[in-house]
Amino acid sequence: MSEDLKQASLDYHATPTPGKIAIQVTKPCETQLDLSLAYTPGVAAPVREIAKDRDTAYLYTSKSNLVAVITNGTAVLGLGNVGALASKPVMEGKGVLFKQFANIDVFDIEVESATPQEFIDTVSRIACTFGGINLEDIKAPECFEIEKTLIEKLDIPVFHDDQHGTAIIICAGLLNAIEIAGKRIEDAKIVCLGAGAAGIASMRLLDDLGADKNNIFMVDRRGIIHSGRDDLNVYKQEFAVDTNLRTLEDVMRDADVFIGVSGPNLITAEMVASMAHDPVVFALSNPDPEIKPELALAVRDDLIMATGRSDYPNQVNNVLGFPFIFRGALDVQARIINREMLVAAVHALKDLARQPVPESVLQAYGRDKLEFGQDYIIPKPFDPRLMETIPPAIARAAVKTGSARKPYPDHYPE
Repeated sequence: MSEDLKQASLDYHATPTPGKIAIQVTKPCETQLDLSLAYTPGVAAPVREIAKDRDTAYLYTSKSNLVAVITNGTAVLGLGNVGALASKPVMEGKGVLFKQFANIDVFDIEVESATPQEFIDTVSRIACTFGGINLEDIKAPECFEIEKTLIEKLDIPVFHDDQHGTAIIICAGLLNAIEIAGKRIEDAKIVCLGAGAAGIASMRLLDDLGADKNNIFMVDRRGIIHSGRDDLNVYKQEFAVDTNLRTLEDVMRDADVFIGVSGPNLITAEMVASMAHDPVVFALSNPDPEIKPELALAVRDDLIMATGRSDYPNQVNNVLGFPFIFRGALDVQARIINREMLVAAVHALKDLARQPVPESVLQAYGRDKLEFGQDYIIPKPFDPRLMETIPPAIARAAVKTGSARKPYPDHYPE
C-alpha cells in the first residue's frame, strides 16, 4: 500500500465521523404519542406477544432484517491474528456491503475469546437478537468446529463467509470455465493450493456439484495431502488421496484446474505450461495472486483465468454471494443455510453470467461489451440482477427443504 493510499484510507475512516456505519431510527419519534409507542408504556404490547410466541419477534422487532457480523480477529484478511478490536474496521466494512447491496442491517461484534468454546458461548447467548449470523475472519481449523457447533445450537442461519461465500463464487465461475473449456467437472483433475477454510469448503462444494474426489488434489505447506501422511487434521483427512505424487510441480502436470487460496507467487510459468489443454487457473491470493495473469497468459493462450482482484477479468469477489444469500434467507425467516441453498446460489450465479449484460453494468465498468466467455465467467458485483436472481433462488431452496418459517414473499415468483 502506498503512503498516499494509506493516508487516504485513514482519513476516510476517521472523518467526518469515525467509522463507517451508524444506527438509524425507522419510526417517528416526534410527539408524546410517538414516545409512548416507541418506549413505555406502549412497548409492553409487543413484549407480551414475543413472550407468548418467540417467532413474533420477526414481526415486531428488527430481528427480521438484522445480521450479526462476528469475529474473534484470528484470521483478518491477509493480516493474520491481529486481535478482535483491530478487526473492527473490516467488520464495519462488511456491514457496509450488506446494507449497500442487499439492504440488510448489521451489528458488528468483535469477541475477545481465549478459546473456541468461549467464542461459541458468547455467540450462542446473543444470537436471539439476530435473524442470521455471519462468521468472519476466524482461523482454520477452529472455524469449522465453531460453525458446526453454532449451526447445531441455534435456530437461525449461521454462515462462515470465508468458507461458503468463497466456495460459492469459486464453484459458479469454475462450472462456467469448465464448460467453456469443453470439459466436464466429473472428469476434471483439480489442484487446490491451500487447505484452510476457503480451500476445504470449496472442495466440499465441488464434490456436491459432481467433481470426483479421487481427482481432487489438495496441497498445503507440507505438500500434497495424501493417505500416507500422519499429520493431517480431520478436515484435511477428508481429502487425502492415494497417490505417489508429492510435490506441487508433480501434481500440476496435466491438471485441468488450479485453484489457489494460499499466497503470492507460489505457481511458476512452467507449472502452468505443464497443465492439460485449455486449463483453468483461479489464482485468488490477494492482493498478489499465486501467479500474475500476465505471466500465466504468456505461456498459455488457451488459459481461462480468474483472480481476486478487480483490475483483471473474472474477479472472484464474495460480495457476489453473502448479501444476497442472507437476503433470501431472511425473507423466508430461514432456520439454517443448508447445502441445497448453497448449491442453489452456485447455479443462480453461474446462469446469470450467461445472460446478456445490462447497459448499466457496462457503464459502471467502462466497457463497450461483456459477454459469456473466457474473460467473463462470473457476474460483476454491481449487476442489479443479482438482487433479482440469488435471493429468490435461496428462498425457494429454503422453502423446499423445510428451512423456512414462512412462504415466499409476494415479490418472489414461485
